[in-house]
Amino acid sequence: MQETWAYLDSGYHDAATNMAIDEALLQFHSEKKIKPTIRFYGWERPSLTVGHFQNVQKTINFSGVEKHSCDFVRRLTGGSAVLHDDELTYSIIVNEDHPKIPHSINKAYYVLSQGLLEGYRNLGIEADFAIPKRELLRERSAVCFEKPAIYEMIVDGKKISGNAQTRKNGVLLQHGSIPMSFDAKMLFDLFNFSSEKIRERQRAAFEKKAISINKITEKKHTYQMVKEAFLTGFQSCLQIELEPLVLTEEQWKYITHLTETKYRTKEWNLRLKKARSV
Repeated sequence: MQETWAYLDSGYHDAATNMAIDEALLQFHSEKKIKPTIRFYGWERPSLTVGHFQNVQKTINFSGVEKHSCDFVRRLTGGSAVLHDDELTYSIIVNEDHPKIPHSINKAYYVLSQGLLEGYRNLGIEADFAIPKRELLRERSAVCFEKPAIYEMIVDGKKISGNAQTRKNGVLLQHGSIPMSFDAKMLFDLFNFSSEKIRERQRAAFEKKAISINKITEKKHTYQMVKEAFLTGFQSCLQIELEPLVLTEEQWKYITHLTETKYRTKEWNLRLKKARSV
């Protein structure tokens, strides 16, 4: 019999709430209150998320964030800054010692990302890893979508998906961005450059480095269309059944508490001082 995991489509929320939900799911799973979980979600407004250890004072143009009315939040996971806008975002929460999860970070990425590859195939897109499998499985820029990491996915040499991972309390959290389209003008307004000439040069070069679902397929996709493709992809590649996850009132109260006391605070988002996990 196939193992049953939980499935949550939490819909659209602001950036702080989205990050709080991911961390709360990690906590609930570590307490054995929920099964391994796959979550899909969207963003109420354009949102810039930065990596856990990223120095935002040097890299982020907060005037640009304000100009475009973007949300801004620091992730629990590492990596570079990502603009979330017209996209489907996924997260996977599962115990580190689960039989399906390798101990190696790279190998775990490889296993979990098979569902992403299958999701793209369901949309008629033949994606692949940025680095050949033999390199990816071997132990060993401020703008996330400018350059693929070894576990990222590409199409014709262009990055199509950005992913990040963390492990806490014995639980692995992997989440990632699956863009349907990019707004390159907005994206490059959100970062500091030494001159406007360099900003424009980098913006112009962006299309050679990254691509979106709509651009590849020459077809406009909706959240629902993309969600169904990747939902099927994860089920198939992880060989799991999925059952809906309904969060309790108490669990939503915890999410609200985490949102307000951590992910909406300047202490966490700007790292003004060491932020304490709730």
